[in-house]
Amino acid sequence: MTAVGARSYLEQVEEFGAHNYHPLPVVIAKGEGAWLTDVEGRRYLDCLAAYSAVNFGHGHPALIAAAKEQLDRITLTSRAFHNDQLGAFLESLARLARKDMVLPMNTGAEAVESAIKVARAWGYRVKGVPHDQAKVVVADGNFHGRTTTIISFSNDAEARADFGPYTPGFVSVPYGDAAALAAEIDESTVAVLLEPIQGEAGIVVPPEGYLPEVRRITAEAGVLFIADEIQSGLGRTGATFQCDNAGVVPDMYLLGKALGGGIVPVSAVVANRDVLGVLRPGEHGSTFGGNPLAAAVGRAVVELLGTGELQARARDLGAILHQRLRALLGHGVVAVRCVGLWAGIDIDPELATGRRVCELLAERGVLAKDTHGSTIRLAPPLIIELADLEWAVDQLEAVLAELRGDAAD
Repeated sequence: MTAVGARSYLEQVEEFGAHNYHPLPVVIAKGEGAWLTDVEGRRYLDCLAAYSAVNFGHGHPALIAAAKEQLDRITLTSRAFHNDQLGAFLESLARLARKDMVLPMNTGAEAVESAIKVARAWGYRVKGVPHDQAKVVVADGNFHGRTTTIISFSNDAEARADFGPYTPGFVSVPYGDAAALAAEIDESTVAVLLEPIQGEAGIVVPPEGYLPEVRRITAEAGVLFIADEIQSGLGRTGATFQCDNAGVVPDMYLLGKALGGGIVPVSAVVANRDVLGVLRPGEHGSTFGGNPLAAAVGRAVVELLGTGELQARARDLGAILHQRLRALLGHGVVAVRCVGLWAGIDIDPELATGRRVCELLAERGVLAKDTHGSTIRLAPPLIIELADLEWAVDQLEAVLAELRGDAAD
């Protein structure tokens, strides 16, 4: 496609699409591994991986094979009937998470909404919380999705403003403050819902010992601990789950993004029978949740993670990434947070916005994403080659040098 064609595409999106995104002006046509190609044939190193939905790279052979084989058979039955792919997927995912029950859904937000419903039902039917009094404790700076219930407990004005009235039943406390969390738990509290690492907030890592303390507090209080691992899970942080790195086991895992291998939307709530077993037929469902195509791809994803090789790769490459990024401190970077192949980089706001840095990176063939003004996020596919990862940091270093030169002028 010519440059005119690319401009035409952008004009189509601008004219006919809702303006709920502000993407970089790059029009992607193909992807392979960690690399993307635009409509004009220019290649880019993908350092976002679709917010960790493409953890295993674009077009991973095992995932594509599973999808193609299932496409030739059947893709959707609804849960009105059984399909021959769902059972194996549920068992493999339950075993991976060391739990015994899985609720399959489609998107991450659906997994979060489902977990809230399950937690409330558990509170009323098992814990004995008075009807309609269930409370869920969440953390400031959270990002769990964009449905009306979820934004009700967000303190991000951009995500929340003008979308009320808001759903009651939530209280937010400072992220990383276990004492504040404990102080909000009472007899009506049914769950604590947290991201083990806050992704959208800029890869915010809680203090060491925070998650174990949350686990202790919730266990002693008889409250469910729900870990939203939709971004942090499935290899991103150098472990199957970030909770593994912290040495804790929550009552519920919320999974999504990478669970669909970058091919189809797949999400899940994973817990034990004493929690998920509160759901009764007809109380919750999804036409597409657990469809055979999603189940086939999801099972292939679990198989990829079963060896632990990808988790180890994320740990090893992440250590190199962190070392390289820390060397940029004082050279246009004011803070770096890195766990596995996941990094939040705070740019000196006097030098440039995160958006401007991402624009300049794109000009050099690296795609990344900004958040909250001055922060950029790096989350390349776990299969990225070391030389390519080093090259991406080289480009960031060059961009910062360019900006410092401009500032000096």
